[in-house]
Amino acid sequence: MAVAPFSEKYWSPVETISSAEARAVQDERLREQIAHLAANSAFYREKFSKHNVDVTKIRTVDDLAGLPFTEKQELRDSLAGSPPLGAHVAVDDSAIVQIQASSGTTGSPSYVALTANDIVTWCELGARALYANGFRPGDRLLHAFGMSKGFVGGLPVVQILQYMGIVDIPIGAEAGAERLLRVQADQRPNALIGTPYFLTHLAEQAPRIVGRLAGELGVRAISVGGEPGGGLPAVREKLESLWGATAREMLGGTDIACTYWGECEAGEGMHFLSPDLMIAELINPETGEQIAPVEGAQGELVYTALRRQASPLLRFRTRDHVVVTGTDCSCGRTGYKVRCIGRTDDMLIVRGINVFPSAIKQLVVELAPSTTGEMRIRADFEGHSTQRPLPLVVEHAAGMSQEQQQELRTTLEQRIRSALNVKTVVELVPDGTLKRPDHVKVALIERVKA
Repeated sequence: MAVAPFSEKYWSPVETISSAEARAVQDERLREQIAHLAANSAFYREKFSKHNVDVTKIRTVDDLAGLPFTEKQELRDSLAGSPPLGAHVAVDDSAIVQIQASSGTTGSPSYVALTANDIVTWCELGARALYANGFRPGDRLLHAFGMSKGFVGGLPVVQILQYMGIVDIPIGAEAGAERLLRVQADQRPNALIGTPYFLTHLAEQAPRIVGRLAGELGVRAISVGGEPGGGLPAVREKLESLWGATAREMLGGTDIACTYWGECEAGEGMHFLSPDLMIAELINPETGEQIAPVEGAQGELVYTALRRQASPLLRFRTRDHVVVTGTDCSCGRTGYKVRCIGRTDDMLIVRGINVFPSAIKQLVVELAPSTTGEMRIRADFEGHSTQRPLPLVVEHAAGMSQEQQQELRTTLEQRIRSALNVKTVVELVPDGTLKRPDHVKVALIERVKA
């Protein structure tokens, strides 16, 4: 059932409440959530006992700092030890109406149970993010996230859009560029959602497939997520130029909800929009200490669910590494803003220097049209650390002479060294050599044997 937005500018009045108001709501709902965990989650009862946690003394958000984190591996162990939904499930089977699955890149997927109320909570979280991105009731949308495998980019996005009163055309990335573009040309939906690099690829294929530029196909607003990069200036400018539309970023994750951070029209980072439904902490990934979310701060996001019934999580470590881009905004929303610059566990250490693949990607994209923007880090070392220069494969534009290629190679190596203090060895390959994104996200790091 569609829910009307609070106002022309905001989906919910919560988006503009003061920090004091937000904290009061969080304190109350945290106490309720902790009581639910203690009463109904065998996983958390054991965890509280192991760490000598007296749940009656958890009264405010400030008390979270003394509680243990919940790690992804703990959830995997819980699922394996107490199938099918783990010891952390906190409702009877009869209350569960939906199960979502993560990508399972390191083994079996993680399974997340939802009650009917949980689905409404997910929809409310997502509606705030997508409304900030520019989607409005009455829009029609082409769905270019993957629709299969139980991923949250599929059915949960459909549910969010229907909750908002938006018509979803659920074709899905698996259908391929030709099918998606022909539906876009036939139906002319004015909204589009998917991963940034796949939507860029779609736009580039439009002249060949439907005989028209993507910018002539009627898209007004684009929401991107699922991988870092949508907020990189060069990536965004290319996407907006190709489609003739605004492109804004959102962020979420299967274990907590579908999507819950959303970038507004100002385009300066994704707002934290739902202090009434979740708590977000920023921590130092090495020490676990909390970091104040002030402009310029960097760290890993940690979440505690509020008002969650079936699979609630407390201080869940996401490994999403963000930088805070601001604490106020011209749009009037009061939640601080972030850009996701990568996953903590994707970060590489090159001769002692931390580097995220997305930072290198940005520098490569900025050299278009000499490069196509496609690149891969060919990691010829174990783990995440190397003392050698970083091997980098970059596609060059068609028709470049050997002299032009050598100049581009030198420019790339110098540019990366200057910007990131990291030495690389660049190998240039022709346009079309590297795999393009489709319904499976393309990893920027490829592991090769040394």
